[in-house]
Amino acid sequence: MSIKLISTVMGIFLLWSVLLTASAPEEKGKIFPYSYQEKVLKNGLGVIIVPMESSGLVSYYTIARTGSRDEYEPGHSGFAHFFEHMMFRGTKKYPGSLYDKLITEMGADANAYTSNDLTCFYLNFTSRDLEKIMELESDRFQNLWYTEQAFKTEAGTVHGEYLKDLSSPFFALEEKLMDTAFKNHTYKHTTMGFRRDIEAMPTMYKYSKSFFQRYYRPENIVLFIVGDIDPVSTFNLVGKYYGNWGKGYVPPEIPVEPEQKGKRRAEVKFNGKTLPILTIAYKAPAFDPESIGMAACYLMGDLIFGETSDLYKKLVLDEQRVQFISADFSASRDPGLFTIYTMIKKENDIHPIEKEIYSAVKYFQTHKVGKKKLEDIKSNFKYSFLMGLNTPSHVADNLARIIAMTGDIKAVDQLYTSLEKVTPENILNAANEFLIKDKRTIVILKGREK
Repeated sequence: MSIKLISTVMGIFLLWSVLLTASAPEEKGKIFPYSYQEKVLKNGLGVIIVPMESSGLVSYYTIARTGSRDEYEPGHSGFAHFFEHMMFRGTKKYPGSLYDKLITEMGADANAYTSNDLTCFYLNFTSRDLEKIMELESDRFQNLWYTEQAFKTEAGTVHGEYLKDLSSPFFALEEKLMDTAFKNHTYKHTTMGFRRDIEAMPTMYKYSKSFFQRYYRPENIVLFIVGDIDPVSTFNLVGKYYGNWGKGYVPPEIPVEPEQKGKRRAEVKFNGKTLPILTIAYKAPAFDPESIGMAACYLMGDLIFGETSDLYKKLVLDEQRVQFISADFSASRDPGLFTIYTMIKKENDIHPIEKEIYSAVKYFQTHKVGKKKLEDIKSNFKYSFLMGLNTPSHVADNLARIIAMTGDIKAVDQLYTSLEKVTPENILNAANEFLIKDKRTIVILKGREK
């Protein structure tokens, strides 16, 4: 049996395993295959529990619904990412070194990440350690403590991370893209923040305390616990360890982004060797799981630029003029971007490739996609999602962003119901509504000459 065939058989087996072991009954309009329970504590803390057979494994996600989007105060970008680091400094009861020691002794895996709309802290461990993990996590979210010197040290670490990221052409490109595409909204800066703010961060100790007190509050947090657990006893533990956490969330004053009424262009001179990279970004809708138009944006990327698209076959496979081409629509809480990326093999081919992209977009604005092709893309989108739900950590990781944007796991089924309803007419309409030249931003990155 060939490796490819083995992989296919294993994939089918895995998919059926997910579907057959799910405890939720099949219902119309329901795709998420596991049962779940939700509660909101009196203090506003959201709790979602997904019990699933997993040989004693548990994933524990604390989703702070604060990301770089919430950094609206001038001169203070980068603090959401900063607290991804700072939360591991610990508390007076469990300092960072002791926290690390206990996590290691339990054989747990602890980490975190930050994006524009959330900061997520997660642990993977065995169910026998659930209560101890909950004690540790509830303590650091309610009682984080650090000295001014520790703050300055971590701020220096963040600055070093930023400088390291600058060595990546993709980071430099993204930084310029966001700064050019947005004028007022906080999506204007990346998750790392503006360089000038990162460099000034060591002087902002008092501000850091304010940031934590406003955003790390129960009304802005969702606990997402998946795995081999009993919902009743788990909810009881949540009440025990988080029930006395005081309210205090202060919503950010996010500036409204004005309508873009003309295309924008920028160029990045990268101080390193790289093939040219072209990115074209269109203004796209905010996440709304019930919107058919937004759902169409998820599918347009594969239809126009995916590996089965005519443009991909032409530029990547047949003519071999680009290293890759792809499109990304990562929906966000506020209107964001539908972005096309391509790495071009010859610098004098940048503008011809740009024209090829516009031609492909124009085709989808004037021709309906075939029903079979659309159904194939929808099916792949759906079953790729389902096959990523085979372990507690995969379930938690795949759902965390949607939960952060809405505060609710129900949005998963709502989104896939909308995707199922997308028609060729919807794709045509979405292409004409969102992929228009007056709302696009073009950024070209070029490396240093040899």
